Amino acid sequence: MSGWNEKAIPDQSGRVAVVTGANSGIGYVTARELARRGARVLLACRSEARGAGAGERLVAEVPGAAVQFARLDLGDLSSVREFAAAYPYDRLDLLINNAGVMALPYGTTADGFETQFGTNHLGHFALTGLLLPALLETPAARVVTVSSTVHALANIDIDDLNSERRYRRWVAYARSKTANLLFVHELARRLAAHGSDVVAAAAHPGYAATNLQTAGPKMAGRRVAERFMRVGNRFFAQSADAGALPTLYAATAPDVPPDSFTGPSLAGWRGSPAPSWRAPWTRDDRAAPLLWGASEELTGVAYDALKA
Repeated sequence: MSGWNEKAIPDQSGRVAVVTGANSGIGYVTARELARRGARVLLACRSEARGAGAGERLVAEVPGAAVQFARLDLGDLSSVREFAAAYPYDRLDLLINNAGVMALPYGTTADGFETQFGTNHLGHFALTGLLLPALLETPAARVVTVSSTVHALANIDIDDLNSERRYRRWVAYARSKTANLLFVHELARRLAAHGSDVVAAAAHPGYAATNLQTAGPKMAGRRVAERFMRVGNRFFAQSADAGALPTLYAATAPDVPPDSFTGPSLAGWRGSPAPSWRAPWTRDDRAAPLLWGASEELTGVAYDALKA
């Protein structure tokens, strides 16, 4: 992995990719670089204006890129179902579960779930399950879910998944990122048991300068915290281009192991992609199926194709 960068991405001609949250940050860079290598990319974004604008900007940067926008609100399961039902291709080579929210004031999704758990985990759980038939029909498909080193702050609480007892914004974010890794762990196990060659892997960007850091403080009206995050992004964070490299590696590099976790090489902060440390509880073979079962019940999306 040493020195791996976007120039090492293999040819993606003939492949189809879905990238959630592709209108900005590492999602946009991921979509752009996949399109640059020849993939047909579906930009799955909540805002029609921002999603369409991202598509126009991408084509300006990569003339001839095959990109298309489709609305997807991961905080609304009806939107997830509409997106999956309208999916226009008979194959899906790469599903990049990138979109997310971070450290927001307490709120709920359209379906009543705590916003961070509902968006970061349940939305992507439902999306992956609904697109699973296309993934299973595509040779060597991959599902890459973007987590965070912040997962190390907290394990999930299977008895309080929606943080109803007590809400702390950073703990709730960490739990949602732990849920991402437990999802990848259990999905990889179920795919292997099914005999599928679909690879489920995880990645994280380290500290990358995106809109994610400032959205929470801005929403809460915490101006000092918002300024602090902007200063951090300017002087300490790596660029979104660099932050997207672990995702791109997990999506395209040869021989990426199932249930792997790729991040920046320098202390998980910045640098070229490398295997990343993860908390032991993210490979808990008791918690993972419990979260899976709860997620099926909460979303109403059952992974029937992977059942014994």
